[in-house]
Amino acid sequence: MRVLIYEHLSGGGFADEPMPLGILSEGFSMLRTLISDFKASGHNVTTLLDSRIARLNPPIDADFLVPIFSSREAQAIIRKVSESVDAAYIVAPETDQVLQSLVEFVEQAGATSLNCPANAIAKVSNKAVFYTILKKLGISTPETIMFSVHDAVAEIKQTIRDKLNFPLVFKPSDGVSCCGLSVVTKEDQVDSAVNKIKGKASSKLFLAQELIKGAAASVSLISTGNEAMAISLNQQDVAIGTPEVLSTYKGGVVPFIFPLKSDAFAVAEKIVKSFRDLKGYIGVDLILTEEEAVAIEVNPRLTTSYIGLRRVVNFNPADAIVNAILKRELPTNIRCCGYAYFSKVETTRPTTDALKKTYEINEVVSPPFPVSSSGNAFALVSAYGATLGIATAKFREAKKRVLSITSQR
Repeated sequence: MRVLIYEHLSGGGFADEPMPLGILSEGFSMLRTLISDFKASGHNVTTLLDSRIARLNPPIDADFLVPIFSSREAQAIIRKVSESVDAAYIVAPETDQVLQSLVEFVEQAGATSLNCPANAIAKVSNKAVFYTILKKLGISTPETIMFSVHDAVAEIKQTIRDKLNFPLVFKPSDGVSCCGLSVVTKEDQVDSAVNKIKGKASSKLFLAQELIKGAAASVSLISTGNEAMAISLNQQDVAIGTPEVLSTYKGGVVPFIFPLKSDAFAVAEKIVKSFRDLKGYIGVDLILTEEEAVAIEVNPRLTTSYIGLRRVVNFNPADAIVNAILKRELPTNIRCCGYAYFSKVETTRPTTDALKKTYEINEVVSPPFPVSSSGNAFALVSAYGATLGIATAKFREAKKRVLSITSQR
């Protein structure tokens, strides 16, 4: 098939503004690995790249690459290319309905969308609806209250006093990754947490949730819209800070060996099946306590864990996405072999020569692109090993090489 694969951050969605470097490393990594897997299946791939990245000739295996100079141009090109390809896959955040809108472009243009349908994305992106459905299903979730950034802080504090217990997590209702996220341990931090959401997120609604202590994890699933199959349990390395501190997603491990794996799989599959028409690749975020798997949210799109997942499963996940959408077939005889350890690596802003040297390191999935005026950059490094210890050791060695190369002047 002729396939368009678009990732919003690296593909031109931020062409008119500075790119958040840490999230860029995740976005480019998902784009690069997904393209590689579609190519391995024999598909012809077209992609878009922000011109600031395209001029650096990054290591990416697309047949056709379109440089993008403005976000409006990106939208026009997606529409145009979607009219000439057989299928399209969009990787984008749910924030401001970006993912939903871009999938609608594809659906209207006539290409087969390999994403969840736009209406299904809208449904799971509504956190109020999401938590209501989970409670009806009897699935454990944090106690949650929805607020508006326009609500009086005094009223927010009073409601929390009456209904929730500290510590709490404050986060935008349609946020992704760790944007605007805070841990609030006492009442006098509420003002700062609300201001953080106002400054970091465009959403006017936010959630206050009781903090669940446990292991941050996710489940990767493939779904046909009627049936869903959990593929892997993934560990997430997340640092959630107080309102004054930036919360960050750093990386993870696939697979995550945890006693409640079967419980996590059962919860994730039940959630995805309950939201009819969720199709293709889905990620479900969970907190695993000693007793249960607590559902946090659903990501109706490719997630960063894909970078590790593809290294350890015994099938091509791009094939699984296509088969789930077009044939309503799920993978069979699934096995995970070995471990993938992946994480962001902050570097100094590399010279062009140093950057190109990082292209030669197999473990570097996203190079540290020097596309910001700041003095830093971020690479994303992923290492595979038969054991977690071997994967971790390979990661550390690759990290040392990246830092050594980028420090050269």
